[in-house]
Amino acid sequence: MRFFSNFFTVGFATLLSRLLGFVRDLLMAAFVGTGPVADAFLVAFRLPNLFRRLFAEGAFNAAFVPLFARSLEDSEAANEPDRASHFASEVLAVFLFALLLLTALAEIATPLFVTVLAPGFLGDAAKFDLAVWLTRITFPYLLCMSLIAMLSGMLNTFGHFRAAAYGPILLNIILISALTVIGLRGFGDTPISGYWLAWGVFTAGFVQLGVLYWAFRRTGFKFRLKRPRLTKSVKRLLALGLPGVIAGGVTQVNILVGTIIASTQASAVSFLYYADRLYQFPLGIVGIAMGVVLLPVLSRHIRRDEAQIASDTQNRAFELALALTLPAAMALFLVPDDVIRLMFERGNFSPADTKATGAALAAFAWGLPAFVLIKVFSPGYFAREDTRTPMYFAGIGVAVNVGVSLALFPLFQHVGIAIATSVAGWVNALCLGIVLWKRGHFIWDESLHRRVPRLLLATALTGVWIYYGANWLEPLLVNELFVQKFLGMAILASVSLALFGLLCQIAGVLNVLTILRRIRRRSKG
Repeated sequence: MRFFSNFFTVGFATLLSRLLGFVRDLLMAAFVGTGPVADAFLVAFRLPNLFRRLFAEGAFNAAFVPLFARSLEDSEAANEPDRASHFASEVLAVFLFALLLLTALAEIATPLFVTVLAPGFLGDAAKFDLAVWLTRITFPYLLCMSLIAMLSGMLNTFGHFRAAAYGPILLNIILISALTVIGLRGFGDTPISGYWLAWGVFTAGFVQLGVLYWAFRRTGFKFRLKRPRLTKSVKRLLALGLPGVIAGGVTQVNILVGTIIASTQASAVSFLYYADRLYQFPLGIVGIAMGVVLLPVLSRHIRRDEAQIASDTQNRAFELALALTLPAAMALFLVPDDVIRLMFERGNFSPADTKATGAALAAFAWGLPAFVLIKVFSPGYFAREDTRTPMYFAGIGVAVNVGVSLALFPLFQHVGIAIATSVAGWVNALCLGIVLWKRGHFIWDESLHRRVPRLLLATALTGVWIYYGANWLEPLLVNELFVQKFLGMAILASVSLALFGLLCQIAGVLNVLTILRRIRRRSKG
């Protein structure tokens, strides 16, 4: 099935990117730690990184891909090959003008942005000033990522997922290089480290844009830069795009809200960042890949009035998302400290930092399935050019997040923010799924009815092993030597995966052997 082929392409690229991201965060934790410089850089990177996730991970494409796909079909039907090119040129002109204007305004009003993002920094003039300058350096990354999103959407519509999927790897490579210099030169928790990282982000944006533009030129599709005008097509894109960006990026908006509240607690921004990086690992591999691939597939079937195929595709996406997410969520919930200890506890990252970050990771973990299901349900709306309904649900989720965060923060500090993010995720996912079901656009087939309860049982049994297995392997998991900790986690993870796969095979949930054969054929290809 082409859907699974493209899913594995995007998923593998995201896996590789996230592995390099772990190396990056490992080095950052060791060399920079969780002090004021780390907080300042993470706030500076939060805004452009928010837009990177909003645009590069599917929210912009929620509006653009269906409209661009329609323009291609209309071009073929009317035998007018320039129609799609004309649409892309109009969008590019307005998009580029708006981005340049936004970037210019942001560079001028950076202190205001930092005040909104991190009001807690106002009490520390040095940290606030550093965050302002680092934000000015990193902000052009937003411009690059937004243009990359448009090129990626067109490549994905043509069925070319590889170039866009592998692009984010370049950011991690460049930041790893910058952190290597920081470590070798001994800059540590000093402003120099922040500037090296900020300029690394700036450079990575333009390198990624250049590489993707080169890949796009190979498609032979051409468009040109025009004078920006609000044409009918552009207005339609804006009408769909603004709600789509809000709806598709609700998880990131919730994280942003958490950053604002967490800035009032020392090192809380860093604790949430490192926890976020770990739960974003399975979310990136499964959820983002699912959203990127599912949207153009559903759009194509719906345009062809292939309702049954579209429904079957979404059912299988739902099933695959749960199978790949539930065991990861269970593991992160049960052994968060062990994961944090292995990944980050060294250098400037202390055991106390491990406990604080682990508590946030456990709170994030039980919301992980919801974040992935949002990526599964949202394309069902976007493919039908309905971006407003998900936007309304996203607004409800943000309201829940803010309310629960403010209620829990005085009691649990940064952990309360993580709990609120998970609660908001489940509220959003349930709203999306229930309304999609009521409209008849998501109908559980017999296979889903049979397999979901068995998936839940397999996850619960695997969780029993994870809990007792972690106790049995505790001498290795808490050992000061990295090799011992790695060996303990490798045993725990490999046995857990093997057990979950065996239980799924016995229960008839997934044919593991068939999946392995598909992966093997792809690797040979």
